[in-house]
Amino acid sequence: MALPSLKQLQYLVVLSEYLNFTRAAEVCFVTQPTLSAGIRELESLLGAALVERDRQNVLMTDAGRDVVARARPLLAQCQDLVDAARASASMQGRVRLGVIPTIAPFLLSALMKSLGRRYPELCLAVREDLTRNLLERLESGHLDFVLMALPHDTSGFRVEALFDDDLWLVGSRKELNALGESVRMTRHVTDRLLLLEEGHCLRDHVLAACRKPPASLAGGMEATSLLTLVQMVRSGAGLGLIPSMALQAGLITGSGLEARPVMAPVPRRTVALVARTTTTKEAELGALCDLLHRLFDEKVKDRAG
Repeated sequence: MALPSLKQLQYLVVLSEYLNFTRAAEVCFVTQPTLSAGIRELESLLGAALVERDRQNVLMTDAGRDVVARARPLLAQCQDLVDAARASASMQGRVRLGVIPTIAPFLLSALMKSLGRRYPELCLAVREDLTRNLLERLESGHLDFVLMALPHDTSGFRVEALFDDDLWLVGSRKELNALGESVRMTRHVTDRLLLLEEGHCLRDHVLAACRKPPASLAGGMEATSLLTLVQMVRSGAGLGLIPSMALQAGLITGSGLEARPVMAPVPRRTVALVARTTTTKEAELGALCDLLHRLFDEKVKDRAG
C-alpha cells in the first residue's frame, strides 16, 4: 500500500497555514504547479478531498484539517531525526526560538548578548508571535523552543519552568495612593482593569487574577501590546496589571505612572521554556535555561540592591 510522502504532507501543512497556493509554494521553495500537483496526488492517494479551491479562496476540508493535525508531529519528528543525525557537535549552528510579545522586549536583548558571549558559534533565530501560533510552529518543527508564560495548555510538550513573574498594579499616583501601598483586588480595582486583546496569554492571567468575564473589565477596552496598554492607563482609561520584568525593563519610566504590589493571592505567571518531547537539542535547551535563570537572578539582585 502506497503511503504519503513527507513532502506531500509538508505541502498540505504549509498550505493550511497560509491558505494561498502561491505563498505556500514560495515557503516550500517550489513552483505553484508543483505544490498543487503534490496535494492532488495526496488527495488521490488518501481518497479524500483535503482542500476546497476556487479562484479567490482556499479552505481546508474537515478531512484536510485532520490530516494536517496528524502530519504536524510526524514532520516535527522527522526534523528531529535530521537534527540528531547532523549533530556531530552541540552548541553550534542555528536555534529557532519563539517568544511571546509580553516577554520578548524585556528579556530578548540580554539573552542574545549573553548567548553570543558564551556560545559565539550558536546563532539564535527569533520569532515573536502569540502563544498558540508559536506552539503550532513548535509542533510542526518550524521552531526548536518557545519562551512563554504559564499557566497555558502545554500538553504533549516538554516544559522547563524557569521563574515566577509577579503582576503589579499600574496607575496614576493619585489613584494608587487611594488604594494603599499594597493593593487588594476588590471589585473597584477589577472593574478598572484594562486587557490585552484576545490571543495574549497575559490576558488570561489577568482574568484569572480577578475571576471576572472580559465584558466587565474597563468597558471592554483592549490593547494590542503592553506599550499601548500603558498609554491607555496614562490617559486615564483604567488600570493595568503589568509583569514585573516589564517594570524592571523601564516600561513605565517617564510616564508619570506608578506600580504597586498586589496582596495575596499575588497574581503571577511562570516563565517557561517549552520544547518537543523528541528534541535532540538537549545541550542548547540546558544552556538557554541556565542563561535565563542567571538573567532573572541578576535582575533580582539589582532590585534588592
